[in-house]
Formats: sequence, structure tokens, C-alpha cells
Amino acid sequence: MLKHHFLRKYLEAGTDEAGRGCLAGPVTAAAIILPENLEIEKLNDSKLLYEKTREKLRPTIQENSISYSVTHIEPKIIDEINILNASLKAMQECILKLNPQPIHIIVDGNRPLISKNSFKNTVGKIFSDAEIEILNSIPSTSIIKGDSKYRSIAAASVLAKTYRDDYMNLIHEEFPMYNWKQNKGYPTKEHREAIRKYGVTKYHRMSFKLLDE
Repeated sequence: MLKHHFLRKYLEAGTDEAGRGCLAGPVTAAAIILPENLEIEKLNDSKLLYEKTREKLRPTIQENSISYSVTHIEPKIIDEINILNASLKAMQECILKLNPQPIHIIVDGNRPLISKNSFKNTVGKIFSDAEIEILNSIPSTSIIKGDSKYRSIAAASVLAKTYRDDYMNLIHEEFPMYNWKQNKGYPTKEHREAIRKYGVTKYHRMSFKLLDE
């Protein structure tokens, strides 16, 4: 049974990301504020759900949310500030898009949401001083395996995963030889063999070890 809140506070947001371990494509984050005491059947950590279940849950999650947002961080930013900081930046951008703004944030993982290095990118969205001040003003709590403990983080994990899958399905049409529609950019044997045969694309993360050797 997923818990409703970490703190008994109205407007607590949950946030999570998808795609950290991929060789290609963005890292995608979502943030969401859910109404108090809302129950969503079958909601859980997206990694524990079948693809069809995630797809069915997404509209229910969105329609019942107080506010939600999704952000893709492209490979060029990942390569510049590293995947950890890019993941944090994706979640930070999501928080800034929420309306109303949360008064507390719960984050999946063991890293704090605010990292100075996640503000240092020179491409993509550059945070203003006012936006950094907003992010620093909202308290956050990082929770290991939070996506299997709290419903708002679980809901964010479902949104992040499904939106990222949609993105990978779309760019698969541009570069079908990598079969991103199936592997979603993860380091499968098939994906690495395609990189070896066809080289890299603008969607590959050049800071990652793309080939085994």
C-alpha cells in the first residue's frame, strides 16, 4: 500500500526520472501534486508495471492531479553536466512548471534535489536567479525506493517512463536501425552492435561508454 504523504502537508509534490542508464535519448523527469487521499488502482513504481498498465494509468494520473509536469533533458546537456546533475535538473525544471507551487517535495533516490552543478549548464534552459531562489526555498526529502513507497513519486515515475517511451518511439522513426522502439536506448547487445555498425547519432550520449571494448 503506497503512502499518501511523507509529511502531512497539502501540496506535497513527488518527482522521479526515467532513462538514467540509457546510451541514447533524454533523461526524462516528472513532478506531480495529487489530491489528498486519492486512490489510483494498480499505481506503483513504473518498473514494476507492465507497459500496457503504465499506458492505462497515465491519463488517470493526469486527470486526477492538482498539477503535473514533464521535462526532457537532451544528451548534449547530459554530456556537459553529467547524468546525475542532468537528472536533478530535469526534476528541478518540473518543479518550476507546477502551478500551484508545492510547499514540500519528495524525491526518489538518495541524492538531494538541489545541486549547484545542476545549475551550471550552458545549453538548454538556464535557470534565472529568481528560479534558483524558488527551488532553494522549497524543502525536499530524498527517499530511497520512494517510487514504491509514496503514491506521488510512483505517479511521477509512471509519467516520466511513458513520456520518455513516447519520445524514443518517435526518434526510432528517424533512426530505425537502432531499434529504440524496442530497447528505448538502453545498452542492449543489439543496440551496441548497431552503434558499432552504423556509428553514433545526435541522440547518443557521447560521455557514456557506448561500446564494450
